[in-house]
Amino acid sequence: MDDLEQLAARLGVLLVERGEWLAVAESCTGGWVAQSVTAVAGSSGWFDRGFVTYSNAAKVDMLGVPETTLARHGAVSEATARAMAQGVLAHSRADWSVAITGIAGPGGGSPEKPVGTVSFAWAGREAGCVAQSRLFSGDRAAVREQAVRHALTGLLECIAQQPLLA
Repeated sequence: MDDLEQLAARLGVLLVERGEWLAVAESCTGGWVAQSVTAVAGSSGWFDRGFVTYSNAAKVDMLGVPETTLARHGAVSEATARAMAQGVLAHSRADWSVAITGIAGPGGGSPEKPVGTVSFAWAGREAGCVAQSRLFSGDRAAVREQAVRHALTGLLECIAQQPLLA
């Protein structure tokens, strides 16, 4: 089991203990978080679904990301990641979501948002939503792998910090 699957397995244990569900929205990672999660035996007991919303149209159609958010902030932004994470919760039975949108390269970057820029958001039905952006280094595969690791690690941290509801 690789380290991403180990992170996903830890996440699964935590969600099962809590009786909670996960769903994800991915752009630049193209379903890699969902793949890591579904590589874990028993994930059908805590993973609801994944949305691969690579295009802006998919973000709007599948997750309800406002076109004004995309126009104002761009696809790679904390505002868009927040809207994606909240859209996942609105379109699933999940208690928790993570959204990833970024520029994996080798092209597509700009001085304001260079290649390796990835925005994340983690949301819980009862916990609100937090977002952050990171700049990862390396080639396309390295940026994507680091993004998946960061997404899973962030989920573990967010969920572990939230008390169980009675």
